[in-house]
Amino acid sequence: MSASPDLPDVVNRAFAVSRKAGYVSFCRNETGRLLATLAATREGTMAEFGTGCGVGTAWLRSGVRGDAKIITAELDAKLAGAAAEIFVDDPQVEVLAADWSTLLDKGPFSLLFLDSGQPGEVGVDAVADLVEDGGIVVLDDFTPCEVWPPITGGRVDTLRESWLTDDRFTTVEVMVASDASTLIATKR
Repeated sequence: MSASPDLPDVVNRAFAVSRKAGYVSFCRNETGRLLATLAATREGTMAEFGTGCGVGTAWLRSGVRGDAKIITAELDAKLAGAAAEIFVDDPQVEVLAADWSTLLDKGPFSLLFLDSGQPGEVGVDAVADLVEDGGIVVLDDFTPCEVWPPITGGRVDTLRESWLTDDRFTTVEVMVASDASTLIATKR
């Protein structure tokens, strides 16, 4: 499969690394374009918890301007190694083979990208102090919901509900595709 001409080069490289590693769980292009757009508004240090093979990191990197940096942590050492290949010559990206908690002392972050598929780990209380005032938290992999409280799989989606109601953040749910939504939270 050849590189897609409508994607940034770094994203095409990340997809190639993912394919080579046999990794198929990664940031959707719709979410990626949103990440690139938000990264273009940030300075300082951004972070990602759950690198996978680096597709989300690549989308963030495609939007970075100036000397902003990205630190990303992936618990699976094989996946982290694959992601590190993409950014081996890029001093603005650091890939760590580590649990996300290793980033606790590297913040506060101007933008923090999280996978909502890690219940309990991405709750508001767990990450609120990791984001600077005015900083942005992005959580992906939600299924759009038109009711309140939000329901997923026949149950109240307490993760989504907690982000949408927490007084420390102003949060919006944005549909990035007909079957996918993302939460964007700005710290007050």
